[in-house]
Amino acid sequence: MEIIKARPARLDAVVAASVALVAHYAPSLPVVLVLALAAAVLGVGEAVQRVEDAKTAEALATPTDPAPVDQADAEDDQLTFPFEISE
Repeated sequence: MEIIKARPARLDAVVAASVALVAHYAPSLPVVLVLALAAAVLGVGEAVQRVEDAKTAEALATPTDPAPVDQADAEDDQLTFPFEISE
């Protein structure tokens, strides 16, 4: 169950692909059934989008420590061009 919470978009993609394959390889299925499955996949996609948006909002709201500045970063800030740039 944890894998579903961690990767809902992948599950939705598998379900959507499965519906398309079933519709293609089983043409004897009633059109109403295929349309109902497609509508269900769209509904699941909306739910997946909300879950992913919530995870993104949570990640953006989590404060992080700035990366430590090392000597190489300090030297990069002091780089100069060997030539002048004229405008």
